[in-house]
Amino acid sequence: MRDKLAGPPQQALPWLGGAAVAGQLDAQMVLGQWFLAGHGVARDPVQAFAWFKHAAHAGHAGAANLAGRCYENGWGTAPDARAAAHWYTLAAERGSDWGMYNLATALVLGRGIAADRRAALGWYQRAAALGHAKSLNILGGFHEDGWEVAQDPARAVAYYRQAAEGGDFRGQFNYARMLALAGRETEAQQWIRLVPQTATEAFIDKMLAFLRDAPRPALQRLYAHASEAAQSVQPEPLAAA
Repeated sequence: MRDKLAGPPQQALPWLGGAAVAGQLDAQMVLGQWFLAGHGVARDPVQAFAWFKHAAHAGHAGAANLAGRCYENGWGTAPDARAAAHWYTLAAERGSDWGMYNLATALVLGRGIAADRRAALGWYQRAAALGHAKSLNILGGFHEDGWEVAQDPARAVAYYRQAAEGGDFRGQFNYARMLALAGRETEAQQWIRLVPQTATEAFIDKMLAFLRDAPRPALQRLYAHASEAAQSVQPEPLAAA
């Protein structure tokens, strides 16, 4: 399927639609993603949600996670936190790393499910074992702050490094922050410059404010590098998914 979808979307769409109608679950999920993002087709969140649910009911892990995202964000259906948590649970149990991450986040926040930070930690750990970068960053926070585990700054740094290397912009920021505080400012500058390449505008604003007003000089010195990197990045239109 990867080869079929590698070309222009207008050429791949007939094959993708045919495979989805024929019952190919991966194709159903991808077609839903295309409808959600308006990739090769007119954007249609209702159609996207329908394809996600179809594949999810047939047992597809990734589609179950995306059905949860639709319920969480009101994409193609009314927002429903309990339904989102239900589908995240199914996705996680079926082995989706994103499902594990989203279920863990719901458990931390008590969003649509009873809050249970200990259970959340377990799901973040399972997702991190699969290489999920955002979960690795969250685990860094658990160990830095001592949530459900003993405080362990060295282990926190190790998790932040893995998240940063995996491309997570929050992990890159946290790793840069810890490097700067450890006196490794040249390395910190290299990582902080990567953050704006993939971070959201809201996160960039929050990062710059934090560094500008930080009480530690080592963090304040990162501000100029972060600000310069942010100004050099041209904003791109937000994707639908």
